Amino acid sequence: MKLHIALFGVLPYLALASFVIGHIWRWRYDQFGWTTRTSQLMEKRWLMWGSPIFHAGLLLLILGHATGLLIPASLTTWLGISEETYHVIALVGGLLAGSLVAIGLTLLLLRRFVTKARLRIVTRSADLVMYVLLALTASAGMIATIGVNMLGGGYNYRETISVWLRSLFVANPNIELMASAPWLYQTHAVLALALIAIWPYTRLVHLWSIPLGYLVRPPIVYHSPVRK
Repeated sequence: MKLHIALFGVLPYLALASFVIGHIWRWRYDQFGWTTRTSQLMEKRWLMWGSPIFHAGLLLLILGHATGLLIPASLTTWLGISEETYHVIALVGGLLAGSLVAIGLTLLLLRRFVTKARLRIVTRSADLVMYVLLALTASAGMIATIGVNMLGGGYNYRETISVWLRSLFVANPNIELMASAPWLYQTHAVLALALIAIWPYTRLVHLWSIPLGYLVRPPIVYHSPVRK
């Protein structure tokens, strides 16, 4: 039980503190490092395929997790969505998003560590840890989706994990619910918390630097040189 308290009662707040404080520190003291550290000039072909697929899958996963974990079952029932319908949507959406992340991440990892030796040289230690955690977190999630919810008897995480997550926001973590969850879901949660904790110290900070201004900026006018 002490381990469960540490993992599901203390670790979430440590990860959140690292997430917030790390971003503040990075912005104040490492603005020049607030970048994707792009390596597009070194290799374009693999990046052109891997990056869009990975980012599309990651966006779907974030939206899906936010919907499934933060919205209570009572609300979806009130909206007329039955539990059976919800779980079918969650399963299909999870398989699609997870597959995109797995394919995109595989392409990016092959690109960085197999195709070009110089890409390995410019990979920082923090980003290497990030890649490992991303791969492990995605793998645990896909195994749970396919092995438990698709091929197995299923598991209603909305009655345990979702309630535990929401209890964190009121500073009263319901640790017993996570302690009763299958070990695979516990592992997935711990890996996700570790990823959140190291987020500010990796290239993942570029998520907050989406160039939305490009959508509304005035067009750039180019003039031909004037010949005298």
